[in-house]
Amino acid sequence: MQLNPEKEVAELAGRLMLTAARTAPKARGQDEILTALVTEPEEKEALAREMEKIAERGKAFAFFKRDAENVRQAEAVVLIGLKFERPVGVNCRACGLDCERILKAEKVSGDYEGPLCALRLVDLGIAVGSAVSVAKDLCVDNRVMYTIGVAARRLGWLAAQVILGVPLSIKGKNIFFDRKA
Repeated sequence: MQLNPEKEVAELAGRLMLTAARTAPKARGQDEILTALVTEPEEKEALAREMEKIAERGKAFAFFKRDAENVRQAEAVVLIGLKFERPVGVNCRACGLDCERILKAEKVSGDYEGPLCALRLVDLGIAVGSAVSVAKDLCVDNRVMYTIGVAARRLGWLAAQVILGVPLSIKGKNIFFDRKA
């Protein structure tokens, strides 16, 4: 008998979510999505600590500390990132440049790195949406967090310019519901 197998279920849910992210539709069928699953307590703690360091930027970043507690409480964390290598090639100019110039443009780095092809960012959004829809279907509590992605990027966990994190929780009450700012 196995009592309270939530951690294993969360890991399985995370793998299924990453499958959905991988198979989500992408512009021109070109896949620039990177994924990872964080399950080890030491990894979650390293991620949470990095988030707390970012919170030290000032009052406006206090939500990083709040979200770090959610990472500690989560059974697993899904990471989904965009490794932008080439624009879609339709010259939509949503990024402010044409497809030729975006590759030659000076890189600007902060929490994320840009400029990025807007349609590739749409791909990232669709991948994340597909992933969280799987979590919803499996009744696994989750929340898409910018904060986790910023910390994961600073830790160098994915070679991506933009990363979003999705902590997964299977508890009697949704840990993402009554959070204090």
